[in-house]
Amino acid sequence: MRRFGFGKGALTRAAEQAIEKWLSSGKESVRFDGDPVKAIEGILANVRLNSVELQHSAKRTWALKVSRNVPGRH
Repeated sequence: MRRFGFGKGALTRAAEQAIEKWLSSGKESVRFDGDPVKAIEGILANVRLNSVELQHSAKRTWALKVSRNVPGRH
């Protein structure tokens, strides 16, 4: 949100940029035809969280991963 703001389309722009960056990194060989949003929808079809719950879950996951990399904390 810091980078793209809270306006309409901000999340879409952020997702597009993140996917483009990931694909151009060369670490994974991923190829799909068609609409990437539809592909993601298919992957997320079984997720039983609403958008707010998903954001909170992502925040907790991120915080756990970050805290593991802090010196002196285990």
